[in-house]
Amino acid sequence: MSDLIQPKHSQLSLTARIEALLFVAPEPVTSGQLARVLDVTTRRIEKGLEEIELQYQDRGICIQRHDGRVRLTTSPEAAPFIEFFLGLEATTQLSRAALETLAIIAYQQPVTRPHVDSIRGVNSDSVMKNLLSKGVIQEIGRAEGPGRPILYSTTPEFLSHFGLISLEELPPLNIEDIINNNHKENGETKILKE
Repeated sequence: MSDLIQPKHSQLSLTARIEALLFVAPEPVTSGQLARVLDVTTRRIEKGLEEIELQYQDRGICIQRHDGRVRLTTSPEAAPFIEFFLGLEATTQLSRAALETLAIIAYQQPVTRPHVDSIRGVNSDSVMKNLLSKGVIQEIGRAEGPGRPILYSTTPEFLSHFGLISLEELPPLNIEDIINNNHKENGETKILKE
């Protein structure tokens, strides 16, 4: 890429150039990558991304943010129409165990399998292999400590599967509600207090 000559002048606005790069990018990119290509600061890139996000409100495409990277993607609300148009099967259903494991990873990431197991109270190895094969979680490295267990996090596909633009759209985690709901399911109706 160092042999290429960077264009210096353009009739396009910065936001239009950012949009064009996101359109052709084969995978999510960082603001720093966009800044280097467009020879501007990352602050200007972030401002341009914010402008694009505003322009895309209530549109069929949107900017998706995950793990410091951005990409152009279809709007989550358009998924049923896209699936029908392309003749795709309905979105794969996840088992209760898979959803439980995925929720733990989404809220605790980066997280190890032993940590997930300790929260669930059962071995999650096969469930996590299934989630890896579906592309909704990924290995991102190894934790420090004995055995250096693998660290897992969610992927941009996780966001797409659940119709989220970023992890900030996850609903707040309220432990009291979860405990109370578990006790109601078990026939208990008392409210737990700390």
